[in-house]
Amino acid sequence: MHTSQMKNRILGLMMFNVLLFILVDISMKYTHVRDQNSKVRIPSTRFWKKLTVSEAFWNRRQQLLDHIHNPLFASAIAAGNDTLIDAATIPAGILAWINDTSPEDPCAPDHSMASRVKDYDQLPQRFKDFLRYMRCRSYPMVLNVPDLCQEPPFLLLAVKSLSPHFDRRQAIRQSWGRAGTFAGHKVVTVFLLGNAASTDHFPDLSGMVQHESALHGDILQWNYRDTFFNLTVKEVLFLEWLHHSCPGVSYVFKGDDDVFVNTHRILNYLGGLRRSKSRDLFIGDVITGAGPHRNKKLKYYIPESVFQGNYPPYAGGGGYIYSGDVAMRLYNASQKVSLYPIDDVYTGMCLQKIGLLPEKHKDFKTFNIDEKYRDNACIYSALMLVHSRTPQEVIQIWSWLQDPGLRCQAVTKVVG
Repeated sequence: MHTSQMKNRILGLMMFNVLLFILVDISMKYTHVRDQNSKVRIPSTRFWKKLTVSEAFWNRRQQLLDHIHNPLFASAIAAGNDTLIDAATIPAGILAWINDTSPEDPCAPDHSMASRVKDYDQLPQRFKDFLRYMRCRSYPMVLNVPDLCQEPPFLLLAVKSLSPHFDRRQAIRQSWGRAGTFAGHKVVTVFLLGNAASTDHFPDLSGMVQHESALHGDILQWNYRDTFFNLTVKEVLFLEWLHHSCPGVSYVFKGDDDVFVNTHRILNYLGGLRRSKSRDLFIGDVITGAGPHRNKKLKYYIPESVFQGNYPPYAGGGGYIYSGDVAMRLYNASQKVSLYPIDDVYTGMCLQKIGLLPEKHKDFKTFNIDEKYRDNACIYSALMLVHSRTPQEVIQIWSWLQDPGLRCQAVTKVVG
């Protein structure tokens, strides 16, 4: 009996080995046939396109930053040569700038701009000033509120202002910028200021601003020249402050000091967001398909020697809202995007860098509303932002919305 069992086991093992051999043989033949029918396709063009150095100064400088921050190229650029990669990917015109990217004092005036920008001598003075100092991204802080976010706020209202605008800031404090807890959500307000310099014919207001800061504890001020073109500097400095001093904030509203904001409407909107949408939130009055103005008489004039191309989608600088998560990503992106003279366009460039498309929201009216609606309290109750309004108008509109007797039917459309 034992011998019979052994024979059966040996016979079964032999049959298993034969079956295994057949399967392996079939698999090898199938692979051979598949390999014969398959051809390796080699691309006929290069994966990396040859970079053409732009003639416009900002574009050329951004090309340099893109190469510096590209991890595949960083080692080659650090070595100052193109031996580690295809020479065609870094033109000599880009490599020639490498020695100028780390000056001993990036905040010293860069007088080489006269030779780098072809029509520098013909540019308006504001452009010359911007170009000479565009390398500088770090300025000393004059006034700070270091403990503002010790308890992370749900909504941070960050308002761009100028030192002389005392009345605008006070109107905001008495209305939509009033700090506190609303519907269980903590709201705090800060005003973002630079230095009102005597070179721009401002009187010395530093003592009054310091008194205001001591009184209200809501001013962030840096020692840089507070001009229209330097609003981008204000943006970069604010993002840096957020990164270090308020990383736990849930949402940020950032806007001008001449807008009316319906804070309660914003809180209701944010409180009802799904978690999946809140992370990538960036809403405002988004402008798409825009490009630089070439009319020298316009405030937003940009010469072709400085920038060429179209703008990415961006939200009008009157005001927009983004999540705390987006704020941290914007900070990282801002380190990789060259300063641009228009701050809301610059923010759009940073959004493009992180691959986020800003969302247009109908409740942001940065170009005002039709005149026939401007005295209608119910219209403002349905909106998040209207631009522009005087300090007196801001307080008046806010008082309308606080009236317990206000009764409004659903507002479906606002023209304007």
